[in-house]
Amino acid sequence: MEEHVKKSLEEWKCEIGELLKDIDKEYEEIKRELQVYSYKFSITKQVIQSTINEDIIRNIRELYHTPFEKRFNQLKEEIKDLEEKKKVFQMFIDKIDKVKGKESVQETAHS
Repeated sequence: MEEHVKKSLEEWKCEIGELLKDIDKEYEEIKRELQVYSYKFSITKQVIQSTINEDIIRNIRELYHTPFEKRFNQLKEEIKDLEEKKKVFQMFIDKIDKVKGKESVQETAHS
């Protein structure tokens, strides 16, 4: 493989690596928020199940349960999207390494 190709692939790999770092950072932030909403949603669900008064239940649902459930589900979707992005960009890095690796092996065989 010619030097300029190697260099270009390496630069591209670094660029994708930076994207992956950003995705990982966002993933961790959303994961933490998802944990919080998982607890909030679970707690409100338990409180509703333990409450008899329908007015209080309706209040809790409006104030907490429904918004928490909505946010919880939204965060789960965001996590899934980020996992897919991570997988795709990791494939780029793997493919670049594979191409460079094959070329290195071929160059060594020709030497």
